[in-house]
Amino acid sequence: MNTPSAVVTAGAARFADAVAAQAVDVSAVAWQPPAGDSDSLMTVMGDVRRAAANRQALTAMLASNARLVDVLPASQALGLERGRFLHAGPPVDWERASGPMRGALVGAMLFEGLAATSEEAERLLAAGAGIAWEPCHGRGAVGPMAGVVSPSMWVFCVHDEVHDRTSWCSLNEGLGKVLRYGAFGPEVVERLRWMTSVLGPLLQHAVRASAGVDLTAVVSQMVQMGDEGHNRNRAGTLMFLREVLPALIDSGAPTTDVAEAVRFVSGNDHFFLNLVMPACKLQTAAAADIPGSTVVTVMARNGTDFGIQTSGTGDTWFTAPANTPSGLFLGGYGPDDANPDIGDSAITETAGLGGLSMATAPAIVRFVGGSVPDALATTQRMYDITLGENPAFGIPILEFRGAPTGIDVTAVVRSGVLPQINTGMAGRVAGTGQVGAGLVTPPMACFTEALDALATAVPRD
Repeated sequence: MNTPSAVVTAGAARFADAVAAQAVDVSAVAWQPPAGDSDSLMTVMGDVRRAAANRQALTAMLASNARLVDVLPASQALGLERGRFLHAGPPVDWERASGPMRGALVGAMLFEGLAATSEEAERLLAAGAGIAWEPCHGRGAVGPMAGVVSPSMWVFCVHDEVHDRTSWCSLNEGLGKVLRYGAFGPEVVERLRWMTSVLGPLLQHAVRASAGVDLTAVVSQMVQMGDEGHNRNRAGTLMFLREVLPALIDSGAPTTDVAEAVRFVSGNDHFFLNLVMPACKLQTAAAADIPGSTVVTVMARNGTDFGIQTSGTGDTWFTAPANTPSGLFLGGYGPDDANPDIGDSAITETAGLGGLSMATAPAIVRFVGGSVPDALATTQRMYDITLGENPAFGIPILEFRGAPTGIDVTAVVRSGVLPQINTGMAGRVAGTGQVGAGLVTPPMACFTEALDALATAVPRD
């Protein structure tokens, strides 16, 4: 009997190890049975609408553009009334809300003058009398981390002229003890009031005087300069400041206000995240509501649940308990201090940036953990679960290959490969703020639930 010179194995590693021990070259194939209900997978894969619907979804995503057209109070831009708030992720009530979500809602109550103390704010929020909150995505908006937006907060207004859609996002507060990470101390409220009275109006003037900012062009450049658009936005922030700086200087506002605004933006490497997010929301929204399409249009977390939406199932949420990121911690914080995954910022990954494009930002591993080879391998793996590539977001280290775009539910379930997300970590206890940054994936249950719903929607003969 002849011993083979080479063997291809799939499945259990023990067999591959045994063959390799006999001096045989082994090529191990990473394979596992599909997750979820195989009948649902076969039904959706056999849907005659699927191929054309997914082509339509991908084409719409790639055609999307984003332009910053205004900066406005949320009461004007989103119609938010006093006592009503937006938040990140799928719907969640007070009883199930995480520590950072509760902390951000408390801070918003204090900022809006709806409560005099944090204790009073908690009582009012728990009672729910005259107070309500809903997902940002329900109004076409996005919010980082807890994502809480109140009527007086100012928001970026970003427009896609191709599909005539608008999305919104709050202004970025910086890192550390900030509202979006669940902090609500006096310094948090004071900063928000300065952003409302000084920063928002200055940015409004600059954007209007500049006739807007082409965000698609900025994102395209920043991807080639080492930003992946989620946890690294250094180049994007500085390019944005370059666009608005002349109008800020010519605004006629007190020079001390202008200087303070410039220092704030230039000293906050994450400032541009809150512009990448609505740009990505517009891109994924362009693929929404296409019958038969299996493209993921939303990935979002509220600190308790992770939720996704798909093109073929509209605005229905498919949720499962959120995983907790693993990565690097600030100061004396450790894994026990981290809250489960939170924020709408995974919209960047939904559009192909963030964790899906880690290869373009190898320096990101120093912030979220891992290694440069891990970052390269991650992006290569993401092409296996997406429908195509976005040539506007060329990744230099991959010979300017476009970012993996159009996460396909069937590809995720068939392969077992989950979208990679890199993210900040909020403290589990309300009021803590940021404790670190790291890597996380969605729970597979979100995708199997979505697949079951897509299967139910397939027309029967």
